[in-house]
Amino acid sequence: MADFFSKRFDKNVWVTKHARESMQRRNIDAATLERVIEEGEIKRRDKVNLWVFAHIQGRADNLICAAVDEQAAVVIKTVMVNWELEDEA
Repeated sequence: MADFFSKRFDKNVWVTKHARESMQRRNIDAATLERVIEEGEIKRRDKVNLWVFAHIQGRADNLICAAVDEQAAVVIKTVMVNWELEDEA
């Protein structure tokens, strides 16, 4: 069973074990992750890999970012804090 359904992507969302461990270490709960996925900005790396990121008010460790693989479902590979958006060379 999927972790949640994304209305934004119109797909099921699966959170990997690695992403869950990252969330736990960084004190990011499931509701915050879902908010990032549904409301955050998107930067595509290629056709299937992307980052979804957002500032969450009240957190000192912004920017929160989810590294995502989007194919038949949205798979969250890891979750980061203090992430920096970089332009590609």
